[in-house]
Amino acid sequence: MSESVTTSGVRGISVASAFSGMRSVAPVVFRAGCPDCRGRFELAAGALRLAIGGSSRTTFYSFTCPECGAAVRKPAGERVVELLTGGGVRTLRLQMP
Repeated sequence: MSESVTTSGVRGISVASAFSGMRSVAPVVFRAGCPDCRGRFELAAGALRLAIGGSSRTTFYSFTCPECGAAVRKPAGERVVELLTGGGVRTLRLQMP
């Protein structure tokens, strides 16, 4: 593997060489549950939506339950926001007036 100098000045492995041996990337899935039917399942990033508001009350994620069809909306704290955005979930930033 080739080495390069990162922006912080520390010697490291270049991004291209770090990923050179990868053949494919496994899709990200998230475990979720439905409060209506109590179903437990895994959802792909495309099945979830994240809304980030100006407060914890207005920051949430949502999905449609694949078992009963209910529209589910759950609060999203900092860690959940980090995981969902890192996993490729589409994000909507809500603007406050």
